[in-house]
Amino acid sequence: MFRRLGVALALSLTVGGLAVPGVSAAVSADCSAVRTNWTATTVPHAAPEGLLNAYSNTGKGWTGADSTYSVQLSGGRTVWIFSDTFLGPVNPDGSRPTTAPFINNSFVVQQGSRLTTVTGGTASHPTALIPPPSNGWYWVGAAQTSNAGKNLDVVALRFEKTGPGQWDWRWVANYLARFDSKTLKLQSLKPIPSAANVQWSGWLLRDRGYTYIYGVEDLGASKYQHVARVRGDDLTGKPWEYWTGSGWSQDESASVRVLEGVANEHSVTAFEDGYLLVTHDTKELFSSRVVAYFGCSPTGPWVKPVDLYQTPETGGNIITYNSHEHPDLRRGDELLVSYNVNSLVSDDLYGDVSIYRPRFLAVTLAATR
Repeated sequence: MFRRLGVALALSLTVGGLAVPGVSAAVSADCSAVRTNWTATTVPHAAPEGLLNAYSNTGKGWTGADSTYSVQLSGGRTVWIFSDTFLGPVNPDGSRPTTAPFINNSFVVQQGSRLTTVTGGTASHPTALIPPPSNGWYWVGAAQTSNAGKNLDVVALRFEKTGPGQWDWRWVANYLARFDSKTLKLQSLKPIPSAANVQWSGWLLRDRGYTYIYGVEDLGASKYQHVARVRGDDLTGKPWEYWTGSGWSQDESASVRVLEGVANEHSVTAFEDGYLLVTHDTKELFSSRVVAYFGCSPTGPWVKPVDLYQTPETGGNIITYNSHEHPDLRRGDELLVSYNVNSLVSDDLYGDVSIYRPRFLAVTLAATR
């Protein structure tokens, strides 16, 4: 949470979707998703925002977190996957005690209107689902099922402390945390490629026999999207291939920058006859812009940016970040997009439990006439 604010402190310097030095600019294929000019109509506070807020207010489990990925599981379950997480209790005035448990990753399982918090440890001593390494922790990223739905696979980023200060930490490596999709018990934690300074955790897209892995080269002042893929649905089962700007290579160092200005967490999903990228804009510091790009390929190029929303919470101590879509929860043409809210002052999060919760948007894209 507080450490994670450093991930949001990003300022990129170019206009997304245009050819810039160091960014792949392959010629776009022709598709109507790119030919069309789109406008967005967005309604805030979409479900399940109210359900999660009410659950948080009870103080009986999860009371706020960030990341906010989702995966559909058997039995009509949706698992909401969170990084830094506060647990209850919640005071009657909507504040949280300073003794409230805080862990680096958790699940909330939704089945209809029923929500259940899943952590490691015990009810009296909850811990992160992925046990932290010495001098560090794991933040979770994109997730999917594998092995005919038997596994829940979650990309996990390992971070470590480098000193005593609040900002003395760094990303170390990427891992795949595999959970049993029925019991949600951790089965294994395996390293995945980490040699190119890319955090391969932004998004996972299953498309035409491959899983595409979207990573972010996070340089602090600039963030660049990279794209890899693996045949099938097991990120640890076969060699990865990396997009070079004109083809695929098994050399991770050949991975090229595809788009500047993405957030560490964003989404790439099928849309019309092409693909839709949803991200928080990181071309400006503490941006309030949720933006979409369009492409004809899972590797872009990403063009025609359209503003989806301006987050009203942004300002003062409050920041918003890491917006992305939940494609399994689309309702016809209506997209479900989430974003995270946080404060640069930790006391705010204890004084008002409602700040550190995900927000949800119902977004409809329409062709302009």
